[in-house]
Formats: sequence, structure tokens, C-alpha cells
Amino acid sequence: MSIFGVEMAIPLAFDGRMNSETLTNLLKRFRTALVKTVLVFAGGVGMEADEGMWLFNAPPRALVRERYGMDITEPWLDHIQKSSVRFNSGGSGSFVSEDGLVMSNHHVGADALEKFGDADHDYLKDGFYAGTRVDEKKCHDLELNVLMTIEDVTERVNAAVKSDLKPDAAFAARRAVMAEIEKESMDKTGLRSDVVPLFQGGKYHLYRFKKYTDVRLVFAPEQQIAFFGGDPDNFEYPRFDLDICFFRAYEDGKPAKIPHHLKWNTAGLTEGELIFVSGHPGRTSRLLTVTELEYLRDVQYPRALQRLNRLEVLLTSYSARSRENARRAKDTLFGVQNSRKARDGGLAGLMDPTLFARKAADEGRLMSAVAQRPALESSAKAWETIGRAQQVMREHALRYNMLEAGLGFHSTLFTIARTVLRGGEERPKPNGERLREFRESNLASLELQLFSTEPLYEDLEQLKLSDSLTFLAEQLGSEDPLVRQVLGNKSPRGRAGDLVTGTQLRDVEMRQRLYEGGKTATAASKDAMLEMARLIDGEARRVRDIIEQQDEVKKQAHGLIAKARFAVEGAGGYPDATFTLRLAFGAVKGYTENGRHVPHQTTLAGLYERASSQEFVPPFDLPKRWIERKDRLNLDVPFNFISTADIIGGNSGSPVVNRRGELVGIIFDGNLQSLVLDFEYTEEMARALSVHSGAIVESLRKVYDANDLVKELMRGAHSF
Repeated sequence: MSIFGVEMAIPLAFDGRMNSETLTNLLKRFRTALVKTVLVFAGGVGMEADEGMWLFNAPPRALVRERYGMDITEPWLDHIQKSSVRFNSGGSGSFVSEDGLVMSNHHVGADALEKFGDADHDYLKDGFYAGTRVDEKKCHDLELNVLMTIEDVTERVNAAVKSDLKPDAAFAARRAVMAEIEKESMDKTGLRSDVVPLFQGGKYHLYRFKKYTDVRLVFAPEQQIAFFGGDPDNFEYPRFDLDICFFRAYEDGKPAKIPHHLKWNTAGLTEGELIFVSGHPGRTSRLLTVTELEYLRDVQYPRALQRLNRLEVLLTSYSARSRENARRAKDTLFGVQNSRKARDGGLAGLMDPTLFARKAADEGRLMSAVAQRPALESSAKAWETIGRAQQVMREHALRYNMLEAGLGFHSTLFTIARTVLRGGEERPKPNGERLREFRESNLASLELQLFSTEPLYEDLEQLKLSDSLTFLAEQLGSEDPLVRQVLGNKSPRGRAGDLVTGTQLRDVEMRQRLYEGGKTATAASKDAMLEMARLIDGEARRVRDIIEQQDEVKKQAHGLIAKARFAVEGAGGYPDATFTLRLAFGAVKGYTENGRHVPHQTTLAGLYERASSQEFVPPFDLPKRWIERKDRLNLDVPFNFISTADIIGGNSGSPVVNRRGELVGIIFDGNLQSLVLDFEYTEEMARALSVHSGAIVESLRKVYDANDLVKELMRGAHSF
């Protein structure tokens, strides 16, 4: 229910959390003449050998064959695809047994862990292990998706959007046809069906997912070992993190039977060995125009950092007041700190004039090629069109952020109230006319979140809402008529207190009654939070309409740029990330920094050395059992390793497999140099960080006595 979740919808209209981690190093030259001549380019720049977040229906066969001598076969690809899992809370994972066992990162599972809200057991701090299936703990609102098929629906989508339509009509037509395609698919297959824009609107693919909503926690280590080194070591390397978590997917009350799951391989990885990453990168910005990148640099990133810094101070202060406060805010604070550091690195890259010179040169080359081809005349003004649309979005972005994206109303209770209110307005409409979040193909997922039984804490809700109402007044001005209505002649703290204590929406049954009662029920309700949602809804919808219409203008223009790029450079490249399944590849590989060789892997021995060198002072302290059981461990076992795989936020939890499709690790982070990857790929020093499969098994056996879990992993073999 996080307010940050909406930020994927309209990438350049507002400040978002959504995984912007990027930029600083120069692109390197191609390594072979064949790669230069055969392969396609992202953003007009020649791709590096290990570059790419590739579509599963357009894999990098030629590139992998040329670089590593491996043929990607259809059975191999299908097996990896159907073994991969998307966490709708944000992140990736994989099936690792035939009985529905799923592995992801601890920090991906942290949202579910925190929602258990048990004051007698801190699932984040102390960890959890279900010794039997009966002990597995059902998550409140976790949804897992597995990609089953992909279908290109570009022609049908584009045919519905006539070239002479005005932006509002064009947006309505595109929304309607996408909803129609999704509903038809869902009714026919029973699968979750999402139409996904690719190449910023150059193509549209229909993704069909099998969905699991009965998901149960099996194992989580203590957060202190999962995130050893804390914020100081975040995005650093060498690292020593056991960032893992195991869940189980159920169907009809029984563990789901999974034909495609990854075979476990605990053998060591040699430097230079080929690996693949199958995951769900959230968003990249490699194909944006220079105008759009300037907006990110000058407006979006600075505003995002302003808000993140403020939230970090707020939540840190709240957490310091008591251990219970720290428990309640821990996952939210982690997310804020992670986003702040990622945005900081991204902004540093965006401020690199060398990067902008490259981007401008790339754009100029493509524009020049377009000007020389009469057949591409329609694409010539696309960049100018995007610039005008971006300026309109810029003028309205602040108000959109505050009201529609919810930055002025940072409260789960407010998000619930808005969803209930809009449900009454939207659900009676024809499917194609609804706001996208209320379309039929998404309704079940929305309702899973809306009716979540996660605990809500009145003091934390008041704190967040009070601070965000203050932020609202600061940003829009205390004399803004709507701000004055929102505050109602009270201080932000007083108004927040009235709203939180005056709502009944903490009661899930009350939410259900109001939601199912529709517009009649919500109109009759005097619930304080519902009335607040109603108060700002008209203005929030107004600015949303503006942003969506301009986004439609940009989509059409980007479609023309994509057409030009395909004509000039070829059509075999990869689009920017969209939180849908992608295949990356690379080599296990160290790097050189400041004249010092950084090795490709760390060991369990290194964990204890790092803790000792910091005198075990938090965040370099170790859980008690890791101290007590040190002598049991083989300290030479590899712990974390790095590779050149092309990843970004959202890839957290992605399985790392070898050329045989065996699981050898799990992605959990990138190093500081990887904070450039949102905007362009470099393998000079940017690295993807993974937990080694051998360290996972060694820890489960000798630290956690999770022998039954290890046995399940070891019998999860699959041949193809």
C-alpha cells in the first residue's frame, strides 16, 4: 500500500522511488568487428559485449554465441522463464523446488516480514524458520507472478489510436484498447494479463502471468546478517551479506506443484565463467531524450532527494524513541535510505557533463540519419514534440506529486481511503474508461492490497501524515486555497491527529462494506479520511489528466523515434526496463579500482574479518548464533561474488544461473559504480553483487539447522 508504488505509472511526471540507480563511466568500444556489425544499439550507442536487459521473446542469441560460444535453446529459455518469479511488492525470485519453494532476497521479503507485526517476535530482526509445513506463516498480501507467455499486440494498440486524435482522445483510445486486450486474455486464459509499453511506446506486448496469492514464509535469517554492514556498506564491495528469504506458493491450501524450478549447484564459480540473470528490472532511462534527462537532472532527482532526506530524518528520530518504534519503521526506513543513496548516485551521474555530451551526440546522429531519409520524415519532429510535452508536465509535476502521487498525504490509511472512494466511482464504468489501476485485469491484485490485514500503527500514521501535510503546505504554499481546506484552520499535526483518529478504515470489514457498497456507501460515510480523499479528488484527477495526456503525446513521439531507430540501427535490441521479465548475462569478474585488484568473490572468513576490523560495532555486529557457530563453518566457502551482468533495481532476488541453467547465486545489490546503469551500461567497474549458492547451503546447515530445507533444495533437480 506504499504511496511510492504509483511512481512507475508516469515516469517523468514526478519524483519516484522506482529504482533509478545509475551513471558515471564511459562506454567502452566494441570488442569484435562482428559485434559491431551484427548487433543492435540502445540509444544509438554501440552495445558492450555483456550489455542488455533482454526480452525473453527476443533473446541475445548471436551476442552470447559470439562472446561465450553458447547457444541459447528454446527449452533452456522456457525453463528459466517459468522458474522465475516476480514479487509484486517489488523484486524478483525463483522457484527452487517442485513443491512451490521460492527464494528471494531478505530485503525483498522484508515488506511481508514487517507486516506480521508481532510484538513478541521481530521477524526482521530475529529471523524465522518453519520446521514443518504447518509452521509456515501466511503472508498478508503478497502476490507472486510467473510469466507464461508473451504476445506482440503493437498493431492492434496502434490501430486504435488514430493519428488525428487530440491528446485526450488518443489517451482514452489507448487506455480502452489496452483494457480490452487484457480483459479478453484474462477471460480466455484465466491468467493475469498486462499490456506493457516497450521502447517508450514503440511496441506493446501482452504479458500473461500465473498468479499466486497464498504465499507463506518458510525461512528468513536475521536482518543483521542479511544486511551486514548496513547503510555504510550499501552499494559497496567487497560485501558479506546473506540476503536471502524463502517462501512457499500454495494452491487450494496445498503446496503448489511446480514443473519448472531451478536445480541447485553449490560448486564454486571460476573467474570468467558465464552466468545469466533472470529477473524483473524496474525501470531504466537509456532511451530517453536529452530533454527528458535534463528534467531528471534539474527537477525530478533533486526533488526526490529533498523528500527522501526529510523522511530519513523523520523515521530515524521515530525509531530512536523505542525498540518497538524501530521495529515498526525498520523496513520503511531501509527503503528510504536505499532510495536516497541510489538517487544520490544517479544525480551525480546525471551531473556528469561527459555523459550529456555523449547522449547529445548519440541523439544528434540519429536525428541526422532521420533527416537524410525521406521515409522517416514523420519522425523528424518527435524530439521537439517530446520537449514541449515535457515542459507541460514540468509545469504541473509539483501539484501532481503532492495530490495524485500522494506525497502530501503519506499515510497508508489515506491510500486506503482513496482506493475505496475511487472504487465507487470507477468500477461501474465500462472497463476501458476506468483509471488503469481499476481495470478488470488488475482488480483482483488491487483488492488483495486493499483488504490486507497488515497491522497499522496509529502513532506512525499520524507522524507520516503530519510531516507530509507540512511538506504539502511548504511546496504549494500555505495560502493555496486547497491547502487551506486540507488543513482546516489547524496545524498539520493537529489535522493529522483528527484524520487518523477519525477514520474507521483500519477495520478491514469496514473497508469491504464501503468498497462493495460503491458510490452510495462512500457518499453517505462521514469517515474523516474518506472525506479528505474526497476533498482533493477533483483537483488530483485534473492534474492526473494533464500528465496522462502529455504522456500520451510523448508515447506517440517515442513510437516515431523507435521506428526511426529500428530503420537506422536494426530491430534486434532491448527496450528500457519495465518491471517485466528480462534476461541478462555476463561473466564472474573482478575489477581494478585505484590501482588495486578487487577480487571476484568474498568468503565466510572475510565476514568475520570485516566484523572484527570494525570491533563488532553496529552495523558490523553479528547475530549471536553466527558467533557461537563460527567453528562449525567452512570459512573458505565463497560468500558473495560479482559479475558483469546488466541489472538495476527490481533485479533484487533474481536467480543467477550457469550455462546449464543451474542456480549458482542470487542477485542482491550492485556496487557504487553500478549506479550509472539506469542511463548507460559500463562493465569497466560496474558490477552486480550476488550471494553464492554454496554459502546459502553452508549457512542453512551449520548456523540454522535447517536440514529439511536443505534436503528440499538438493532434490530440486530438473533436466531438459
